[in-house]
Amino acid sequence: MLEHLKANNRAWAERMLSADAGFFKRLADQQAPEYLWIGCSDSRVPANEIVDLDPGELFVHRNVANLAPPQDANYLSVLQFAVDVLRVKHIMVVGHYGCGGVAAAVDGQRRGLVDHWLHPIREVHHEHRHELDAIPEEQARLDRLCELNVIRQVRNVASDVFVQDAWARGQDICVHGWVYSLANGLVTDLDVTIGGPDDLASLD
Repeated sequence: MLEHLKANNRAWAERMLSADAGFFKRLADQQAPEYLWIGCSDSRVPANEIVDLDPGELFVHRNVANLAPPQDANYLSVLQFAVDVLRVKHIMVVGHYGCGGVAAAVDGQRRGLVDHWLHPIREVHHEHRHELDAIPEEQARLDRLCELNVIRQVRNVASDVFVQDAWARGQDICVHGWVYSLANGLVTDLDVTIGGPDDLASLD
């Protein structure tokens, strides 16, 4: 079963070794990334490749629609490990235009459990409904909702006690909000970087 994937793995490992004979030895000895990526599970958004980083350089958490919900133990475990153990310096919340999860949150259809997961996006949509309703084109409206969702998740991350406690003890961490474009492969910085409690207070 899945022999083609196993063959791909062997070929990849051979390529890595041919380029750098000590690559896997270093990888096995230490994990010391400076970055935590909180992104979408979408298969078209490969975190390491987008920012051209090798394995070991980017700690990654992915879920449907790149949420950072304060009730989710999976996300919180990743965040605490990244902040307290790995001591990352940058946390990037990365959404993407054309996100199926964002669209599913507001299209009125029922899909089951995922509807509960996507509820925070409906809250963002409701909070910004006047701005969104003023955008006539549906895709542009969804693109803006993707951005607003990222901004909300940046606030969630920066509000979390793990990040707040890190700042209180002088740890250097910034939380960033980006959106990736499937159409051209580029990320857009939404300019909502939070580097401390004062920045959080200024984020509307």
